[in-house]
Amino acid sequence: MTANCRRALFIDGANLYATTKTLGFDVDFKRLLRSYNHNGRLIRAFYYTAMIEDQEYSSIRPLVDWLDYNGYRVVTKPTKEFIDSTGRRKIKGNMDIELAIDALELAPHIDEMILFSGDGDFRSLAEAMQRRGVRVIVVSTIQTQPPMIADELRRQADDFIDITQLIPLIGRETTERPVERAVRLAPETEDREAIKGRSLVERRYGIKAPSEEDDVG
Repeated sequence: MTANCRRALFIDGANLYATTKTLGFDVDFKRLLRSYNHNGRLIRAFYYTAMIEDQEYSSIRPLVDWLDYNGYRVVTKPTKEFIDSTGRRKIKGNMDIELAIDALELAPHIDEMILFSGDGDFRSLAEAMQRRGVRVIVVSTIQTQPPMIADELRRQADDFIDITQLIPLIGRETTERPVERAVRLAPETEDREAIKGRSLVERRYGIKAPSEEDDVG
């Protein structure tokens, strides 16, 4: 990788969310963008996600809006609802085609493709990009059971990076725990050790658990 390396990020939003949720950390997308914008030139950063259009409020909308204003090219499409063979309602929102088309169109202008996904359906895309002279780096994980990365995609990639190795670079920085903050900020007149000894319910919700001395009726 040289300073003249041209690269593009392709983020499979649903797959990345499932991976980080399983691993128990959140991505700081500002840090992610910054980490791939040094020692080279970041041409594009794509984020793909399907959205339910008829909902009054979508939990993913704030993230999509933030990404759109902060250096990412967000690609969305409405989900489709269908009934499976067992009669259960299912929601479908596959973005594979959109991601593949963007990658192939951008292939003549980049040296590296960084794919945040473990979906085995992208193996053929990785091979097609390699035929066009693009180095394909796949970011997913083998630390889950089963692994989030499909074996065929991992084998096809020029390089595989386990996302757990990137947590110090792209993970959202942990904030001080509420109990630690309460102890640190407590006035000198307040017994700080007493704060530490409060019940979990009292510390988290401000509800005092009844003691033996309390009149419970």
